[in-house]
Amino acid sequence: MPRPRKRRRREVTRVPRSEARLPEFDRRACPDDLVTRRQLRERGLSPGGHGPVAVLRCKACAHRPQWSCIHPTRAWLYRVDLARPKRTPTLAQEWALDRAMAARQTCPECGRRYHHALPLKTLGSCLECHDGTPAAPDSYCLPALAPVMHRLAA
Repeated sequence: MPRPRKRRRREVTRVPRSEARLPEFDRRACPDDLVTRRQLRERGLSPGGHGPVAVLRCKACAHRPQWSCIHPTRAWLYRVDLARPKRTPTLAQEWALDRAMAARQTCPECGRRYHHALPLKTLGSCLECHDGTPAAPDSYCLPALAPVMHRLAA
């Protein structure tokens, strides 16, 4: 019978806060001109090639102000004045993305284009063609009989 393994306690490396690192702000205490990536995305902006200027501390580190936050739930803060508008894809890029998604969503046997990616690597077709499981009628589009000029999904 194998011996039970000893559980090792994970070492926590505590790093004291210092001026050499990025400044850290607790939740609801950061300046208005610093926002997270998600907040930039909501405003239609991107960081614009600039790195983070501060760290938003997690809830667990709120009661330890002397230690730097090393948890993965921290967030990076970016300056709004350095952010740029998000790029919009060109029509050729949208066509290329639509062709790539069509290859993942179209069943090679029945020709239906589903609204989700099919398990083509494992099954090779949709579930209805593979084992007869009926698909909901609102989950796919019927194959086009005549060529359609515009089929952009975006």
